[in-house]
Amino acid sequence: MTGNNHKGESPRQKMINLMYLVLLAMLALNVSSDVLNGFSLVDESLNRSTANASMQNQAIYQNFADYMTKNPEKAGEWNERAQYVKLISDSLYNLAEELKVRIVKTADGKEGDVRNISNREDLEAATTVMLAPVTGKGEKLYKAINDYREEILKMVSDTVQKRIINDNLSTEVPRTAVLMGKNWQEYMFENMPVAAAITLLTKLQSDVRYAEGEVLHTLEKNIDVGDLRVNLVDAFVIPNSQSVVRGSKFSARIILAAVDSTQRPAIYIDGKPFDSETGIYETVCSSTGEFTLNGYMELDHGNGEMLRRDFSQKYTVVEPSATVSATLMNVLYAGYDNPISISVPGVPNNRIRATMSNGTLKPAEGGYIARPTTIGQDAVITVSAEMEGRSQVMAEYKFRVRSLPDPMPFIEYKDADGNMQRYRGGGMALPKAQLLAAEGIVAAIDDGLLNIGFRVISFETLFFDNMGNAVNEVAQGAAFSARQKNMFRKLSRGKRFFITGVKAIGPDGIERQLPAALEVKIQ
Repeated sequence: MTGNNHKGESPRQKMINLMYLVLLAMLALNVSSDVLNGFSLVDESLNRSTANASMQNQAIYQNFADYMTKNPEKAGEWNERAQYVKLISDSLYNLAEELKVRIVKTADGKEGDVRNISNREDLEAATTVMLAPVTGKGEKLYKAINDYREEILKMVSDTVQKRIINDNLSTEVPRTAVLMGKNWQEYMFENMPVAAAITLLTKLQSDVRYAEGEVLHTLEKNIDVGDLRVNLVDAFVIPNSQSVVRGSKFSARIILAAVDSTQRPAIYIDGKPFDSETGIYETVCSSTGEFTLNGYMELDHGNGEMLRRDFSQKYTVVEPSATVSATLMNVLYAGYDNPISISVPGVPNNRIRATMSNGTLKPAEGGYIARPTTIGQDAVITVSAEMEGRSQVMAEYKFRVRSLPDPMPFIEYKDADGNMQRYRGGGMALPKAQLLAAEGIVAAIDDGLLNIGFRVISFETLFFDNMGNAVNEVAQGAAFSARQKNMFRKLSRGKRFFITGVKAIGPDGIERQLPAALEVKIQ
């Protein structure tokens, strides 16, 4: 039995199968010594074929071992599959061998020998071993054959191979046996002479080694499927980047597609040989502009012909650059945590470094926090990036440093929906109930771009009585005092009062008195 017979069974295999069928037919008529001797002859022939197939399979396994030594990366996947095939094939083969031993020992006693059977005509031994109600192994063998056939067929693509293996390992029961109510194991082993049962199991072992060999031949061929085919490849230049900062390196990998590590092509750049084990080309870019890497590759076909492929790759060298922007404004405020975003095109954030004069610059979530110190003195942010293992300055940005502008006073209250609102005056009326529910005032820079809160130290409320006399009430902190609350209760619709003299401290630590006053009109 050969592993490459894609056209069907070999003449020898056909002869063995025919003899097997004839002997089974004769057995139905009379189990004579001649018939039993015939089974023995078939069994011996099957054993020889199985041994030959095993030797062929072992040679392929040795080939896989050699492939793994020479090129484990290329052969690794297929070797793993081959070892799996060996595992499941040996498992079914050994199960059949174990059943043969049990049947012979049941017929001949503990000293029974599969190679020298005494009670070949025994009709009870196979039935006992395979079909006993509790200990029978027939169902186990039936399931093992089905599982093995299913796994093996997954690895075979040739339709002829699939048909042969499927037929050899079939567990289908003839229609006549089905009508008699027999399952596969009963059909195969019930009242079967020892000689016939042993031959059946030997045939199974032969079929296992045949299927194993067919799959191994397929797997062995697959090792070379990914090898280089010079009529289907071309030369490629793979740059790390097509844009290079002046002073850094242009780096590119020059390869043949699907190149085999055992066949390294000769590389020529601008007509000169380029020697590199890795195929990586590097050159320092000292000037800006557009450049082209030209060359060609040569590979020996092995038959005296030389394969040549030209390559060309453009790249651009640009000036160092970086982007630095204040997230909320185009100036920096002294004593305040100004959010800053910094980026360098083509460079990951973990390779960017930034420093600042006239203050501190610290990393923060989503960027940096700049905190200048001296008002009127520019803050300079310097951005560097790690390029080819060294630090290179990418850009410098100057920011003017100013003090925080004065905040405005507001009254915070909840509207009818329970949302917090800020009353800003400006002629709008504030419901008296909402004024009475408010706890006090706040001070903040709230102009749509900035929202910077200040801590209120104190403030005054200015009322006018019916005679036009001014009445001042002073509150310490941001909360309305009890006297101020009493004045609010006396106000009628359309009346006004003013919040003035607000003192507050911002995040820069500077205390200031706000020049603006808040006019409050009662609704």
